Amino acid sequence: MASAMRTLILATALLASAATAALGQARRDDTIAVPTLRANVSVASEVVRIGDVIDNAGPAAGIAIYRAPDLGTVGSLTAAQIVATLRNHQVIGVDTGGLQSISVTRLSRSIESKDIEAQIGKALQHRNGLGDAANLTLTFDRDVQDTQLDPAYTGALDPVSTRFDARNGRFDVTFAIGSDSSAPTAKLRFTGTAVETVEVAVLARGVERNEVLKSSDVIVERRPKAEVGNDGAGRDRAVGMQSRRQLRAGQAIRNADLAKPDLVIRDQAVTLVYRAAGIYLTIRGKAMEAGTEGDVVNVMNLQSKRSVAGVVTGRGEVTVSAPSASPLPGERAPAPAPATSDPAPSEKISRAPSPVAIAANDRVPVSRKAE
Repeated sequence: MASAMRTLILATALLASAATAALGQARRDDTIAVPTLRANVSVASEVVRIGDVIDNAGPAAGIAIYRAPDLGTVGSLTAAQIVATLRNHQVIGVDTGGLQSISVTRLSRSIESKDIEAQIGKALQHRNGLGDAANLTLTFDRDVQDTQLDPAYTGALDPVSTRFDARNGRFDVTFAIGSDSSAPTAKLRFTGTAVETVEVAVLARGVERNEVLKSSDVIVERRPKAEVGNDGAGRDRAVGMQSRRQLRAGQAIRNADLAKPDLVIRDQAVTLVYRAAGIYLTIRGKAMEAGTEGDVVNVMNLQSKRSVAGVVTGRGEVTVSAPSASPLPGERAPAPAPATSDPAPSEKISRAPSPVAIAANDRVPVSRKAE
């Protein structure tokens, strides 16, 4: 009987121990994790919820407690302010981790103003006579700022309406931006004026007629195409050329305003060159008219006082070529020019003249015969 009693006591003790262990496990399973404050919060919606600011929020996670900052901006909340608000919603025992405040960022899709302007240029190019987008200068009725959209709007800027009036340069462009959610399409509208421009050489100072343009005289600017037309001169074309007329500072230069610089000036002392097969002769002369490279001018031989026509071949140089000694097959040889005849001084030749021989009694100070 004593043995049975000991067995009963042992069994009772074992059952009590098992019951105590089971109760402890149940209590551990029912323990709720401590709510912990987050230092940095990012939200995509218009409100901040309890589950955004703390971990382990439990059933209260979906409760909205603050309005979110504006799209693309960052706000802050103090830890004391958050704890007080959570207490009002029966969320207590929040572990702040020593934080004094937290930052709240409103997520967004940012579209930079330069990208908007580029898209408007693409929408307008080649419309009603406009040129390439790169040559369009846009002026907006309101300054274009970086635009912030809800991050759900992931679509491209689609120009659903584009109008341009060539008479006054006015444009009106509307873009539609699609969403990857059920939200309606977002629309952005921009108005202003568009002007096609071209790069053109512009005078940095006023110049007189027949003045040769130097590098320091010319700058490059973009000017409205309507002002310059299709005849605008580039900087490389303008430098070194001679103005056909008086031009003012700031004036866009047209090709029609330019001419090749005169290499021979009227009444200038020049070198008259005679070229023939194996012969090169030079003599002093005086130009009777001005001309640029390739022009035909009359020159007076200062020794014989006779006039000959030649081609301007360099600065202060006029060349007279002898007739060809042997014609090409099938051609007739040109009649030799009389040794004593010279073109009349007043005769104006617009094309390269027939070779003219220097008079026999024209002495030359220098001569050389090719070997």
